[in-house]
Amino acid sequence: MSRRLLIDKLFEKLMTFGGLSVIVAVSAIFVYLVSVVVPLFMPPGVDHRQQFATPGDKAQTTLSLTGEEQREIGSRVGAGGAITFFKFATGEQIAQTQVPVPAGATVTSADIGERRSFAQGFGLSDGRVILVKQSFAVSFPNNKRVITPALEYPVGEAPVSVDPQGKPIKLLGIQQSEEGSTLAAVTEDGRLLLSAVNVSTNAMTGETKSEVQQSEIPSAPVGIRQLLIESKQRELYVLHGERKLARFNISNKSSPVLLETIELAPADQKVTALTMLSGGFSLIVGTDKGGLSQWFPVRTEGANFALKRIRDFKSMPAGITAMSAEFFRKGFIVGDSTGNLGSYFATSQRQLFVEKLSDKPITVLGVPPRGNGYMAQDQAGRVYTASVDNHYPEVSFSSLWSKVWYESYEEPDYVWQSSASNADFEPKFSLAPLTYGTIKAATYAMMVAMPLAILGAIFTAYFMTQRMREIVKPTIEVMAALPTVVLGFLAGLWLAPLVENNLAGVLMSLLMLPLAMVVASYIWHLMPRGLVERVGLGWEAALLMPIVVVVIWGFFQLGHPLEAAFFGGDLPHWLSNTAGISFEQRNSLVVGIAMGFAVTPAIFSIAEDAIFSVPKSLTSGSLALGATPWQTMMGVVLLTASPGIFSAVMIGLGRAVGETMIVLMATGNTAVMDFSMFSGFRTLSANIGVEMPEAGVGETHYRLLFLSALVLFAFTFLVNTLAELIRQRLREKYSTI
Repeated sequence: MSRRLLIDKLFEKLMTFGGLSVIVAVSAIFVYLVSVVVPLFMPPGVDHRQQFATPGDKAQTTLSLTGEEQREIGSRVGAGGAITFFKFATGEQIAQTQVPVPAGATVTSADIGERRSFAQGFGLSDGRVILVKQSFAVSFPNNKRVITPALEYPVGEAPVSVDPQGKPIKLLGIQQSEEGSTLAAVTEDGRLLLSAVNVSTNAMTGETKSEVQQSEIPSAPVGIRQLLIESKQRELYVLHGERKLARFNISNKSSPVLLETIELAPADQKVTALTMLSGGFSLIVGTDKGGLSQWFPVRTEGANFALKRIRDFKSMPAGITAMSAEFFRKGFIVGDSTGNLGSYFATSQRQLFVEKLSDKPITVLGVPPRGNGYMAQDQAGRVYTASVDNHYPEVSFSSLWSKVWYESYEEPDYVWQSSASNADFEPKFSLAPLTYGTIKAATYAMMVAMPLAILGAIFTAYFMTQRMREIVKPTIEVMAALPTVVLGFLAGLWLAPLVENNLAGVLMSLLMLPLAMVVASYIWHLMPRGLVERVGLGWEAALLMPIVVVVIWGFFQLGHPLEAAFFGGDLPHWLSNTAGISFEQRNSLVVGIAMGFAVTPAIFSIAEDAIFSVPKSLTSGSLALGATPWQTMMGVVLLTASPGIFSAVMIGLGRAVGETMIVLMATGNTAVMDFSMFSGFRTLSANIGVEMPEAGVGETHYRLLFLSALVLFAFTFLVNTLAELIRQRLREKYSTI
């Protein structure tokens, strides 16, 4: 007896330890997922704040502040052509150079191109323009990194003649890239000029040749205040008056075309700052009331585009006085007239932080190439620098779960697209279509699995003979051991083409097969009594199997004539081109059938055990009181077994939600929000499986994949918790039967 008690206690401790281990393991998984995801939602950190006097020639107003990607060297470009390189952290001057201005000419205007190009232009009093480009060469003498700043002249050191009449350049707009350079200028007498410079180099002789195209834009707007050329040099934006913007098509530099003129701000506000985001597609507009908004061209009809106000941002405390965009991301910083600096990210519509730097207006702003710092100069000539830990600005609740209006899109949409082939691509991280796809996959799988599994379990446990049950139940349970990769392989390469080629037959089979089984049962009921008794009670299912095969075969044969008669011989083509319903070969119907096949054994096994475990005394008592077997099954057996059946369904649902390989191989993996059975989808689990190998550790993409896993974890936890509560209620309710 003592030995038995000892063994009982040992197993009790062992089971307790096992249960606690499971709880600890699940909790550890949850904690780890949270630890990876939390940094996405942490506010940016700003450190190493410094301030110092403006380095370089203080007689020249500052045109721009910038720096190299290591955030060791900053540069200040003076409006008179003086370029000063200094230490980012201290302001200590490293070097200074002067853009070579021809004798007899002075600098009358200046502008900078897209930040990543490091290009500056200087308009001269004789109608010419000097183009300069900063560069930072990195070398490692004695294994020590040395950054050497220098100047380059992309179109040559000789100034480019923009105005044949030689009038001073009053306003300048430039854009420079490997494809060439475009210059827009307003002369002292109010003419708006456009020039394109392409420099080609002879590969044999090394001789360079410049080709210049020039034109004058007729009827130039009055009161021009700023010129912006987008990065691909196909459009020119002209800010004039207090709030008006003219957009020109300059693809043909010889004949620019005015596309539209719009107002960027309400009648009571004035546009005080205008800049272009990285990529050259979006404009950020700041007003004298602190308002900020994003605009970009949206397709209207055919190949026509119109500038649209896309989104507004949280206002700054005072009027906007300066603005600077990041080099590669869709972020930007702004300064206002009371010395505040604000950091924003366009796509997520976030105001990341606002800092009070000075009591004077902020006049110039700059961002290092990696977006990990800022440089600001106030009206008093003080320069402020800091490092910014801002790795995940594109993440917000709205960008993850709401529609977002992305550049080049005609309307807001839910989009997951984590990578592309060009550097201008903006990742799109909406979890909504992935979550929707997960729910869609589970829904279609359960629509197939629940009727088959539950009805099959009822018949097997309650009506089937013991001998046949001993064959059927193990066979179905063995099906659960089939690898899902095999099922996915078969679904993608065999089932999907089969469904496409026999779509009408498949749809008729799904809709009419239950009715055919009812008709077959009714016919069996009308058979002679002697024939029915020869088969034996509980063996009817064996006769039904060939009937199911014949009915499906018949519907497949009937489907082709129906398609030829009503759908032009090709139902998928008719759906896509006539009915307007997109049809994909690897679609939800295929996944529903394949996943339903995978989920059915789990639901069947648990539900059948629950039904079979109902005490015989309950069924015998019901039958003794005059109830029919069907009445007993519906009124006694199912109610008593309902907690177990419900648990089976919930386990099957969890299996369907977490399924990866079948979804991965049997759908097109398109992250779309469409509940049609003929379209594909992408689930959270499949997305993790596909993209985790290519995600950089610690990057936004990597952490969002962990967020996807956390969403799956939370969804499964909530569903299982709710299921357990309902199961307990059902057990309490029907325990007295």
